[in-house]
Amino acid sequence: MGDSFGPVHGGADDGGGGVGDGSGTDAGVSRKEPIRVLVVDDHALFRRGLEIVLAHEEDIEVVGEAGDGAEAVDKAADLLPDIVLMDVRMPRRGGIEACTSIKEVAPSAKIIMLTISDEEADLYDAIKAGATGYLLKEISTDEVATAIRAVADGQSQISPSMASKLLTEFKSMIQRTDERRLVPAPRLTDRELEVLKLVATGMNNRDIAKELFISENTVKNHVRNILEKLQLHSRMEAVVYAMREKILEIR
Repeated sequence: MGDSFGPVHGGADDGGGGVGDGSGTDAGVSRKEPIRVLVVDDHALFRRGLEIVLAHEEDIEVVGEAGDGAEAVDKAADLLPDIVLMDVRMPRRGGIEACTSIKEVAPSAKIIMLTISDEEADLYDAIKAGATGYLLKEISTDEVATAIRAVADGQSQISPSMASKLLTEFKSMIQRTDERRLVPAPRLTDRELEVLKLVATGMNNRDIAKELFISENTVKNHVRNILEKLQLHSRMEAVVYAMREKILEIR
C-alpha cells in the first residue's frame, strides 16, 4: 500500500473541520472490544493492502472481505461488522446500491465509502443510501484507521474536496429555497378560484359542473390547470396550498 492515500477530512473535534454530528465521543477512545471491519473492494490486492495496514491497529480487526456489493450484503448479515469499508464502483452490485441492503441486514453497521470516485452524484447518493463516511483513495494509509475510529465513535468523515462540494450543494439548495419563497403565488383565474372553492367543500367534478353550469370535462380541465399552476399533484394539496398562501379563504 505505502502512502497510496492522501489527507483525510478530520473529525468534528480535532480542529480539522470534519463533518461530525457531535453525538459521539472523541475518536481514538479505548474500547473493550476491537472495531470489527468488513472490507469490500473488487480488487483483491487493494483488499489485502487494507488488511495489512489495519492489522497493525490493536483496536481494529478485519473480520471479513467481499469483492462486490452482493457479497458484501451476505457477509454483513453473517458477520454483523461495526464498520463496512466499501468501494463505490464494483461489478454485479455497486457499493451505493448495497448500502441500503446492508443497513437492513445489519442496522448497527456504519458504512464508509472508500473510492476513487469524486463525482458529486455518487457522494449524494451514498449519503442518501445511509453511508456515514465518504473518503477518496488518495488519503494516507495511517488515516484510514483514524477515519474508522471516528465513524465508530459517532462522527461522519468526508474527504476535504468532497466536503466542499457538499457544502456548495447545501448553499445552492438554500438559495433555491429562498428564491422560491420570493416568487409570487401563481395567479388563478376567477373561474379557477370558483372551482377550487367547490373542490375544498368536497364536491366531485359532476357536482361542481352542475353548480357552475359547465360541463364535467371543463371542470376536469380547470382542476388540471390549477394543479399545473401550483405545481401540485392532488386536489387536496391544491386546497391546502391555496389556504396557506391565502389564495382563497373558506368560511
